[in-house]
Amino acid sequence: MSADPYVYARRPLTEPDWRRLPGWRDVTVAQWRDAQWQRAHCVKDARQLRAVVGDLLHESFYADLAADAERFATMPVLVTPQLLNVMAGDAGPGTFTADFLADPVRRYLMPVRSDRHPEWPSHPYAQRDSLHEAEMWAVEGLTHRYPTKVLAELLSTCPQYCGHCTRMDLVGTSTPQVTKARLVLRPVDRQELILDYLKRTPGVRDVVVSGGDLANLPWPRLETFLTRLLELSSVRDIRLATKALVGLPQHWLQPDVLEGMARVAGLARRRGVNLAVHTHANHARSVTPLVAEAARALLDAGVRDVRNQGVLLRGCNTTPADLLDLCFALQDEAGILPYYFYVCDMIPNAEHWRTPIHEAQRLQEAIMGYLPGYATPRIVCDVPYVGKRWVHQLVEYDRERGVSYWTRKHGLGLGGDADLDRKYPFYDPIDTLPEPGRRWWAGKERRP
Repeated sequence: MSADPYVYARRPLTEPDWRRLPGWRDVTVAQWRDAQWQRAHCVKDARQLRAVVGDLLHESFYADLAADAERFATMPVLVTPQLLNVMAGDAGPGTFTADFLADPVRRYLMPVRSDRHPEWPSHPYAQRDSLHEAEMWAVEGLTHRYPTKVLAELLSTCPQYCGHCTRMDLVGTSTPQVTKARLVLRPVDRQELILDYLKRTPGVRDVVVSGGDLANLPWPRLETFLTRLLELSSVRDIRLATKALVGLPQHWLQPDVLEGMARVAGLARRRGVNLAVHTHANHARSVTPLVAEAARALLDAGVRDVRNQGVLLRGCNTTPADLLDLCFALQDEAGILPYYFYVCDMIPNAEHWRTPIHEAQRLQEAIMGYLPGYATPRIVCDVPYVGKRWVHQLVEYDRERGVSYWTRKHGLGLGGDADLDRKYPFYDPIDTLPEPGRRWWAGKERRP
């Protein structure tokens, strides 16, 4: 990791000109700002990608993409025009393929076979539901993992899919590698059970409303759920999770959505409830003027905070400069508070993205002192059966074998085991270990 000091320089946000791409040469500004146009022109496969970029990409890239879909992808490809446009945004025709392949946003939204680690695509202990959220469902879709906090998964789709998705077991359509789990209940029945559980469980004060992505839930249905949630006097914090603020800001700029958000925010304010929006940006180039416009529109509508929860991803943002560039783009230019960066979870075929804990610790140390304290993100590890921990909170660390150990100071929300002295393991990516550690893991039986 570079020891060179970071030099701050204000950098205005940019929106690459989508008309540089052959398939969008005639797309107007009005079309680009239209949420339905964006949804209708998402890229889902090589054929649709070729229709947009023409011969700017070599055939080798399409073969690489197809090989990944066949053997490794745990999420289907689904990329909005908004996000595809920021990939290789400043590339010339002669360098487009190389720049597109190296692009940090492309790396997590459109992974290819050559991205994956050749020997260790998966950790032996990787799991589909790596955080065991479904085990902690109080009712379908409601994870009660912490004593005072719950996660309400209202749906299982998103406007765009990230390759490293921690909910890859449930979210999106199936791939050749993963037959997805399914929400069984009708959405209205699921929401009724969620609200009923919260009425009966006044110890819960904090509700994260997520999915999937809330941008895929029709606004009237979401507003009805939020209005009823705000009737519960025990609920004091509501966080709305939407990657679409970055991937489809056009959705959150729709007049009916902003008007509805103003109604919900006004009700929350009158009832003394903190209402925030959480989004997901991993690299500065994905934070564009449209993203800033949408974030500020939500703040103007009365949302208390808009916050970012990113993920540390090798090849995307694991240098101090990359993290700080992103944080300043969010904080200074878009009004989005840098909040968390997670160590990438241990899902299958994610080893090329994951970062060892010691590197995450050094990143946390390297970014200290540049941002205001309230806007300095915490780098955390979401440890199975423990929850989020700052990366310096481990209690033991075997650096040779890449095993860190963590404890929790509370029982699980649903009253799981009460042994608070137990140490829970988390594992570094094997290719980052010293040679003795790699040999040790090579001798272990690998899980499928």
